[in-house]
Amino acid sequence: MNTRILASFLLLSVTIAAGNYQVFKTSIKITVIDELGNIVEGASVQIYGSEEDYRNESNPVTDVAVTDKKGQVKFKELESKVYFVNVSKGDKNNIGAGVQTAKLEDGKLNKVNIVIE
Repeated sequence: MNTRILASFLLLSVTIAAGNYQVFKTSIKITVIDELGNIVEGASVQIYGSEEDYRNESNPVTDVAVTDKKGQVKFKELESKVYFVNVSKGDKNNIGAGVQTAKLEDGKLNKVNIVIE
């Protein structure tokens, strides 16, 4: 009986000590739509950690990802902060139609729609 109590106490202690450990990493799912609200497959998406990097197209946080048939891309293991998104397909892009995300919620899948025109 004492062994069970000790084991339970140790397990509880380890759980409390590892309180900063996240099972689910902060991520973002971006859905790209056109000005009519249609999903856009095959759009190139890249995110930046600052407005300056976005404007200079330097130091991207991610490699370029291409939207799937649902018009979506997902980026994982991000920091909980604001990101700047660059999306393009052909002659359409999101410049002037929303380039900044809200601050991502830590440990959650954040969802954002980006319009290209």
